[in-house]
Amino acid sequence: MKRAGTPRSFPVRRVEAVVLGASAGGIDALGAVLDGLPAGWRIPMAVVLHLPESHESHLAEIFAQRLSIPVHEALDKMPLEDGCLYFAPPGYHLSIERGRRFSLSCEPPVLFSRPSIDVLMASAADAYGPSVAGFLMTGANEDGAEGLLHIHRAGGLTAVQDPKEALVPTMPLAAIARHAPDHVLPLCELRTLLQQLEPVHAH
Repeated sequence: MKRAGTPRSFPVRRVEAVVLGASAGGIDALGAVLDGLPAGWRIPMAVVLHLPESHESHLAEIFAQRLSIPVHEALDKMPLEDGCLYFAPPGYHLSIERGRRFSLSCEPPVLFSRPSIDVLMASAADAYGPSVAGFLMTGANEDGAEGLLHIHRAGGLTAVQDPKEALVPTMPLAAIARHAPDHVLPLCELRTLLQQLEPVHAH
């Protein structure tokens, strides 16, 4: 029996990047998962949170104040730097090229969403193969389910918020319907899982 208050221990998993997606309720969910990341964190992370296209995004500023790691809004051709958190800008699809750089595009929305979690996750699976981890949390549509499936098929790690805990369970349920994720966990355990990931090139 696991004692209450003892963080779970997950099998060691080395990854080159983490991609995260959420929609309705996603800012709070993401905050819970990223809370307490150490200043020495070294794995780059990219996030798609659904926002209205017409609104300026303040996500980078909000999370820069909350976290002890560098936070940026992703720009076209920007390289992914170790230990940084990147947000997709509103109105653009964000993908990761094989050269470990971001690409922004104005392709049509996917599942009514631009940026699309599916686009980010599928490109990350293509760029990193088995050394990517995908986290999908609360949301009101099925965006991300297909992308997480791509990560699973590439041999990467897939983790989904427990739908019973999600503010809106549609997104986690859609992902679980596509494949059996490696982990279905409440946010506090997704945070533990994230913090136990190790960079591929441990110095």
